[in-house]
Amino acid sequence: MPVFKHPEYPEATLLRLESLVLFRESQVSTLLSIFGERQHLSFPSLFIYGHTSSGKTYVMQTLLKTLELPHVFVNCVECFTSRLLLEEILRQLQSLSSKEECPLPFCDTFNDFIRLFKQATMTPDLQRQTLYVVLDKAEQLRELETNLLPGFLRLQELTERNVTVILLSEIVWELLRPATGCLEPLPLFFPDYSIGHLQKILSHDHPPEYSFDFYAAYINILLGVFYPVCRDLKELRHLAALNFSKYCEPVVQQKASERDTRKLWKNIESHLKKAMQTVYLREISSSQWEQLLQDDGEAGQLKGLSAHAHVELPYYSKFLLIAAYLASYNPARTDKRFFVKHHGKIRKKNFQKKHEKTSSHLLGPKPFPLDRLLAILHSIVDSRVAPTANIFSQITSLVTLQLLSLVGHDDQLNGPRYKCSVSLDFIRSISRTVNFDIIKYLYDFL
Repeated sequence: MPVFKHPEYPEATLLRLESLVLFRESQVSTLLSIFGERQHLSFPSLFIYGHTSSGKTYVMQTLLKTLELPHVFVNCVECFTSRLLLEEILRQLQSLSSKEECPLPFCDTFNDFIRLFKQATMTPDLQRQTLYVVLDKAEQLRELETNLLPGFLRLQELTERNVTVILLSEIVWELLRPATGCLEPLPLFFPDYSIGHLQKILSHDHPPEYSFDFYAAYINILLGVFYPVCRDLKELRHLAALNFSKYCEPVVQQKASERDTRKLWKNIESHLKKAMQTVYLREISSSQWEQLLQDDGEAGQLKGLSAHAHVELPYYSKFLLIAAYLASYNPARTDKRFFVKHHGKIRKKNFQKKHEKTSSHLLGPKPFPLDRLLAILHSIVDSRVAPTANIFSQITSLVTLQLLSLVGHDDQLNGPRYKCSVSLDFIRSISRTVNFDIIKYLYDFL
């Protein structure tokens, strides 16, 4: 017997829906009761919310397609203006009502949208049943015109059609509710998946050439490493597909059996630790990562690098970061020795003071003023760099990325001061991309 029950749909359809949607039985049952009969008037608007990768979009798409309900599905990130959003809804409506190609609708205002919506839904098929308009990433509506969200919430009233607007969002309704009065939608919460749910969902992706138990053991190892730092189902699925070939390597080479979990774990342990560096941040592409897994020599080059070792930065941002690192770990009195071309002869015994016995890298980065950063930047870059707004905006971007730390910004007399927040391994990897030997310019390595 199916878990879901609805008098209108056959048992085979509900069983198929149950197999496609895992661990969302409560939410799907609630939606089925809200949808009711096809020809009955449905609730004007629903607000479905939950964290990313909690199944909101997948459940809604699967439910509407499996039950063959007429619907329009629009992503508000892709349709980033009001005109694009309204015209995309109308375009999908035209494809529902007519199989013939129609000219693309031109819709500039919400009043035009209501008029064209009525025209597009005049067909008998759409008038006999509820039409569902799904707006994914609905929090983006806050960036559009203020009348848009209240208008969608009253779309059933304004168009005099049996239509339900479904908003999918990652924020709560209190943060999305418009300032003007509006019809309150019916809320439905999607909780996060537990580790047990993730284990069973990911295990269903097992390749046909391997047994379910073998792939489930791999997923258990993967979640043991990544679950404390990553709960995103999409990200975990990507990581599982990316690293499975390395897990299978001893089995393919006939060095271990599928049940020899200890040998399989030892083979993949170091590679999973490297993959930890790519969680939520695509430092390298999937094809590059697979190449590194196949080539042990190239993979060895990644040892010891920090989590941001392959972050792509603009050309001058790299030099700005190098200059910031030099300013943080070199004493200010050494700038003349390192960065002035005709500095004259400086004796080493005077250059290195006797009381400086502790490495600057052990003491940590020191704050430096903005003018010193720009002076070092001019010295290490071959071409002349003018202090334009572009350079200052890149400094701000480095602070936003937490590669630089802003300290003492309240001191208006001396100006802002910064500290470099990256490790030596990271700055060496950045320096290699611009062919700059940073070790020659560091006071601790003289």
